[in-house]
Amino acid sequence: MTDKADVIIIGGGLIGLTQALSLATHGISSHVVDRVDPQAMMSAGFDGRTSAISSSSMKMFDALGLGDVLAGKGCPIEQIWVSDGLKPGALDFVPGEDDGYLGQMFENRFLRRTLYEAALASDMIHLHMPMTIADKNRDASGASVTLESGAVLNADLMIVAEGRQSQTRDEVGIKIAHWQYNHSAMVGAIYHEKPHGNVAYEIFYPSGPFAVLPMLDDDDGRHRSAIVWSVDEADAPGYMKLSPRGYAAELEKAMGGILGAVELAAPLAAYKLGFHHAGAITSERLVLIGDSAHGIHPIAGQGLNLGLRDVATLTEVLVDGMRLGLDFADAQLLDRYARWRSIDTLMVAMSTDTLNRLFSIPGKTASAIRRVGMGLVQRTAPAKAFFMAEARGESGDLPKLLKGASV
Repeated sequence: MTDKADVIIIGGGLIGLTQALSLATHGISSHVVDRVDPQAMMSAGFDGRTSAISSSSMKMFDALGLGDVLAGKGCPIEQIWVSDGLKPGALDFVPGEDDGYLGQMFENRFLRRTLYEAALASDMIHLHMPMTIADKNRDASGASVTLESGAVLNADLMIVAEGRQSQTRDEVGIKIAHWQYNHSAMVGAIYHEKPHGNVAYEIFYPSGPFAVLPMLDDDDGRHRSAIVWSVDEADAPGYMKLSPRGYAAELEKAMGGILGAVELAAPLAAYKLGFHHAGAITSERLVLIGDSAHGIHPIAGQGLNLGLRDVATLTEVLVDGMRLGLDFADAQLLDRYARWRSIDTLMVAMSTDTLNRLFSIPGKTASAIRRVGMGLVQRTAPAKAFFMAEARGESGDLPKLLKGASV
């Protein structure tokens, strides 16, 4: 069997499905292939993490017709509170009355289900999940993949959304700049005694940043937050072996009692932290998006949003090309995408890397210097406005979808 669509998307995760929906909204068909069972991807055990969705990313979801489904399911972030080890001189970001939220926290499992069900309902999206790819091919005439079932899927362009360990990227020979931080991020959810007030807390320790991110109360009215606690790679196994009560005690100490007594609300998971940036994000009839193209430190919670910016940009480039009657893999289109995204992704990646290294410098002198800098930002309205625009994902040359408009 041979089947033709406009594009083939390898990877049916958050980024791959959003790309398919974004293109479908503008009349571009796709095959989406993933070897993981979608039901497994939506289970709590597959990914218990939460994601901060910036206000610009929310505008894109609205433009894709997902606003009603997402409404009321995410916890608004109305303030970001930043501290250097709970010492005096904290920095807080609070938007003006007319500026709206800085973002919203969603459970990844809910986002996956929402995107999958929308893709399943679209006539423009052909899902092949779970399905393993036996062979891939790209040449002057088109792109194709052969599935283990024997089916051959054809398209004009192959979009790679496989994640950090992208096999297709490596097969193509695209090199990546990468390094490890020698830190692990412990991720989970907690119940806490005091309400969070829709505040996201970012506490920087020399051993790594500790984020407490607001979630909606559960059905019983219990206050909840997500945690992303980065510690030295050698220390993570010891923390993970603690009893729930013992781990909660360590959390309370690290949080300085900000939210009162805490207890675990979900199983913990630990992830090694690293950085990577692809030397190229396009090749013949091929485009990289999301973590296949770049992987950054979670210090600012921008990883998923960076991938969604890839989606919005590629959609605009391909739709413009379609209106001009160009092949979806036209060299001019791919070059436009590469130029548009390369500077933004590199700037965000390097700024998060620098921020992590800056706050990881131990010692009283380094801490004092950091707190002086934070105090200057706190007292300087333009500087605070800049950082809040970055948090919202509203800086730079934004694609139309991130402004809430169709292409």
